Amino acid sequence: MASAKIINGYQHIPYEQQILSEKESFSRSREFYEFLDKRRSVRHFSDKEVSEEIIKNLLLSAGTAPSGAHKQPWKFCAISNQQLKGDIRRAAEEEEKRNYESRMSYRWLKDLEPLGTDSEKAFLEIAPWLIVVFKESYELNEKEEKQTNYYVNESVGIACGMLITAIHQAGLVTLTHTPSPMNFLARILGRPENERAFLLLPVGYPAEDALVPDIYRKKLDDIADFYK
Repeated sequence: MASAKIINGYQHIPYEQQILSEKESFSRSREFYEFLDKRRSVRHFSDKEVSEEIIKNLLLSAGTAPSGAHKQPWKFCAISNQQLKGDIRRAAEEEEKRNYESRMSYRWLKDLEPLGTDSEKAFLEIAPWLIVVFKESYELNEKEEKQTNYYVNESVGIACGMLITAIHQAGLVTLTHTPSPMNFLARILGRPENERAFLLLPVGYPAEDALVPDIYRKKLDDIADFYK
C-alpha cells in the first residue's frame, strides 16, 4: 500500500476504495441505474416537514463534487422561512409570466406542453425547503481582492447533479427550476457581488395525489456511442 508523500510541497495521502469483483461491479451499476431511473421531476409537493439535518447531509453530499483546481465555487442557500419562500415565489412568477407571454418561442412553448407547466409556481411555497445554488464567479480574499475560479459552470453543474441524486436517494423529490433571469434571488437573499444564481430546487416529499407526465427517456443507443 502506498504511503503519504509530499508532492510540490503539498501533502498527498493514499487513496482508499473497496475493490469489487466484475460481477459485483455490474450488479451495483445496474441497481443504481434502475434506482435513478425512478427519479422524476415533481411539481406537486407535500408540506410535510423535512429535518434540517437531512438537508445538511444533502448539501454535504453535493459538496463532494469535483471542481476546477478544487476551488469549490458553489454556495448553497437552504430556505425554510415561509416569508422568504413567498417573496421568491412572487418574484419568480413575475419573471415566468413574462417568459410565457413574450420571451419564449412558439416551439419552446409547444415542447413544454407535455410537462404541464405554466407560470404559476405554488411549489415554491408548499415545499418545506428551497435550495438556491449560487455559483461563485470569482473568490474574494481577506483583502476583498478578486481571485480566479476555474470551470465554474462545469463545477457547479456537477455539484447540482450530485445534489439531485442525493435528494432522490434520501426518498425526497425535487424539480430543477430556472426562472430567467434569476437576479432576484441574489437580491432577496442579500448575496454578495461574486455570486450568481445557478439553480433553484424545491425539496420535500411528493403530495399524495402527485402526478408526473407519462414520458420516456432516450435509450442507450440514442445517448451513447462506443468506440472499440
